[in-house]
Order: sequence, then C-alpha cells, then structure tokens
Amino acid sequence: MCPSTNPWPLCANKGWLFSTVWDQFYGEPVVKACIENGAHCIDICGEPQFLERMQLEYHKKALDRGVYVIGSCGFDSVPADMGILYTQQQFKGTLTAVESFLTVITGPEGGSGHDATWQSAVYGFADSSSLRQLRKRFGHKPIPVLGARVKTRGSVFFSKEIEQYTIPFMGSDPSVVKRTQRFLYEEDHRSPVQYRAYVGVGGLFSVVKLVCGGLLFWLMVKVSLGRKLLTWFPSLFSFGFFTKAGPTMKQMEDCYFSLTFFGEGFSEGQDPSQGRPNAKICTQVVGPEPGYVATPAAMVQSAITLLNELHSLPRRGGVYTPGAAFSKTNLIDRLNNHGIKFSVRSYP
Repeated sequence: MCPSTNPWPLCANKGWLFSTVWDQFYGEPVVKACIENGAHCIDICGEPQFLERMQLEYHKKALDRGVYVIGSCGFDSVPADMGILYTQQQFKGTLTAVESFLTVITGPEGGSGHDATWQSAVYGFADSSSLRQLRKRFGHKPIPVLGARVKTRGSVFFSKEIEQYTIPFMGSDPSVVKRTQRFLYEEDHRSPVQYRAYVGVGGLFSVVKLVCGGLLFWLMVKVSLGRKLLTWFPSLFSFGFFTKAGPTMKQMEDCYFSLTFFGEGFSEGQDPSQGRPNAKICTQVVGPEPGYVATPAAMVQSAITLLNELHSLPRRGGVYTPGAAFSKTNLIDRLNNHGIKFSVRSYP
C-alpha cells in the first residue's frame, strides 16, 4: 500500500506495489517511482482522464524498464473489462456488441459511499473537458465496427432488461473496455466489441432525485466555490449517500452487485462483414459490496496473477487496462474462487 507523500522507499526494492492513491492529486509520483525503480504497480483508480494520460505519457517508459502499470483493478473496472472478455469466450461465434446493466442491491440499512469517492467524482467531472483533448493526442485510427452499430439509449430510460429506470454509467468502465478492445484488435487481431454501459437507479422517485441532484452537481463542479462546497458537505449534496465515515459493516454485509451483459453477434460459420447479427448471449458477474469488499478482492487477485503469470502478460511491460494485461491469464478463475462470480445466463 503506497503512501501519497513519498512512494520512493516502497518502490526502491523493486517487486510490485499496491496503490490506492493513483489519481490526479497523488498518483503520478507513484507511477514515476515504480517505473524508475522497476516495481510493478497494481492500482484501483477509476478516473479516465488520469488513466489515459498515464498510458499516453508513461507506456513507453514502462515498456523500456520492463515494468507493468495496470490501473482500474478494483470494482472499476475488473468486472466490466473481464466480463466482456468472458462473454467473448463463451459466445459461439463472433461477438460484435454488448450492453451491460449494473444493479447494486442493498439491505434494510441502505447503502453508502465514502467521501473519497465523492471527491474523485467532483474533480473528475470538473476536468472532463480535458479528456477530449487528451484523446486527440493518441492519434488513434478508428477501429472497425462489425454488425449493427450500437446506439446510446438515452439519458434516462426504463430498462426492460433489469425492470427499472436506468442511466448511462458515468464511471471508467466504457473508457477501460474501449482501450482493451483497441489493444486486443491491434495486437492480437481480435474482432473488436462495441460496448455501452448502464446502471439502474430504481423507480420514479429515484429518477427525480437523480435529475435534481445531477443538475445541481453539474452546475457546481464548474466553479471553484461550487467544488469546495461539494467536497465540504458530501452528505448534503448526495442526499446522504456519500459520507466521511463511509458504509457501516452491516451495510457492507447486506450489499452486493450484479453486472449483466447482453451481447449479440454472428454465429459460427457466419461472415461478420455480411448482414446483421443473428445470435445473442447473456452473461453475468455477481459479487459482494463493490467499494470495500469486491474492490480489494479484485485488486489482490490481479496482483497475484501478475506475480504468478508474468509470462502470460503482453510484451515485457507497459501501462495497461486489466483486460489488456490479463486476457491470457487465469484471473477470471481466481475471481470466481474469491467471491466475484462469472456465469452464463442464456445462450442463443
């Protein structure tokens, strides 16, 4: 576990390092220290701006030093990224598109998040405009679209798949999955999968709270005073969900998540460049409370996989997503054995 003040002592002996501070405030010194000292880094950051900037600025340096820097190895975004790979593995043919729906189920005491997650959201949304400029610097060519192009459904809609109102998922999953799919297409010549991510918010009353709170949040993050107020009073502006204490033990014990994937593609023997998809699949990843139970489980199993299956990772180092780094390893099996379960709900 890396302190934010001076990561060099922990990195100096090489080996590998857990980091829980890899964000726009403290993360870059950790990445630099790991690369310069030859220590692999496993991290749980879920901020697309930072994750993509680290890939842009440090991938070649990490590659030259033989160091693996693998971000988003917590709930953001191991279930989504590895879930897409699992769905591809289970699909009998060529998978072309996937929509995922996240639901978080809580017990009688409800759910809660920690102030640190709230602060990351505040500063991440405030800096969202920089992400577009950052992506232009990569100079990526468009990857091909197989099958029907998947469109975003809308800002708020009722999902028949999970039978509740749903919004696009605002976390790092879409960014991480897209980076993984690009890497696997360019490096391994695998067919890329289109991806759209959504999260259930509940009934109409939850939608009203979300719209009112979301609009206020969006306006406030744009100005310095608004950001200060949001970070000073997280409980007030999140309707009590985010607190400085975080969830109680009872809340964590009673909470679990379900991430369901609905995929489509072409069955075996069908040409993906001709016609429309003719086969479907539904898979699911289910696990315990996301922030404090599933995240450390995913992080630790990612680190053990890195330690034990280094020969199965790409190239000889670099900055990667979980899917890009672990696509040829047994990480999914490890997660299945530690409370994060991958399964097929239905075949075509």
